[in-house]
Formats: sequence, C-alpha cells, structure tokens
Amino acid sequence: MKYISRWALMRNASSESLSEHTLETAILAHALVTLHNTRFGGGLSAERAATLALLHDVPEVLTGDLPTPVKYHSQHLREAYKQVEASACTSLLGLLPADLQAQYASLLIPDESEAELWRFVKAADKLSALIKCMEERKAGNREFIRAEESLRAILRDMAMPALECFMEEFLPAYEEPLDGMM
Repeated sequence: MKYISRWALMRNASSESLSEHTLETAILAHALVTLHNTRFGGGLSAERAATLALLHDVPEVLTGDLPTPVKYHSQHLREAYKQVEASACTSLLGLLPADLQAQYASLLIPDESEAELWRFVKAADKLSALIKCMEERKAGNREFIRAEESLRAILRDMAMPALECFMEEFLPAYEEPLDGMM
C-alpha cells in the first residue's frame, strides 16, 4: 500500500500514499465513533471502526487507486468497480492460510450487520480526502479547490451528527500551522 499513490490525475504539492491515507482514515474513524458514542449516545466499537478503516482500501493493492472521476462516472462503472474490488478481496483472502481467511474476510468484505460502522469508515475516508484537499490549498495548489468543495457537500449530505461535530469543532485545526495550535 505504501507504493500506491493517491490523487494520480492531479498535481500534488505533497504526495500521499495509500498507507498514509488508510492510517489517517483509521484515526478519523476512531474519532468519529468516539464522538458518536460519547456525545450522541452511540454504542459502537471505535476500535473495530479503526481496524475496518485500516483495511478498507486493501483491494487497491491489486486494482490500484482508480481516480474518483472514473470510479463514480456512471452507475455501470460503480457496479463494475465493486465487482473488481470484491474479486480482489477474494484473491487476497485466498493468499492467506485457511485458518486466517475467516478472520480477514470479516475485515475485507462488508457485512450488513456492521453497516453502521462502515458508514463511519466511509465518512472518515471522505474526511481524509477533504483534509488532503485543504492541505493542498494551504500549499498554494488551487487544483484541489473543486474537490474540496465537492467533498464538503458530500460530507454535509451524510447527515451524521458526530461528523458534523467533528467538522465544526476539530476540522478548523487542520487550517492552523502546528505552532499555532500550542
């Protein structure tokens, strides 16, 4: 995952590997679920959300990072890409010893019983992308402005109180220089 670059169709002031993205997504998923549990009466496992987030893009080890404009261009492409990702998961699971496959299948293949947790992982994934866009804008790269606007709209439309809380209370810190936060 450390060899797969994200945002391949755009000029980047700072490159981002899939490993970096998944770590940030895991931290954000944990934070979102923790906010959900603490402030909004939820009862989900923040640790499970973080673990799911760490592995949410593992199929890209085989598929590469398909650019968002391509992946979401049409319903047909979205469905086809889901099939490609599912096939990649099956292939990766087949590389594991038989006694480990079930453990990892529960991490790689979304289960309906964990739909709410996966919703937090998806929000964290989009939030990580938004933070990348903000960082690029701060570095003077205007190429990410439309993506930033689009991601803000997507996140708003998710209508998740914990996500809204994070964006209002914590996201502004990402605009600050490190020495401005101390």
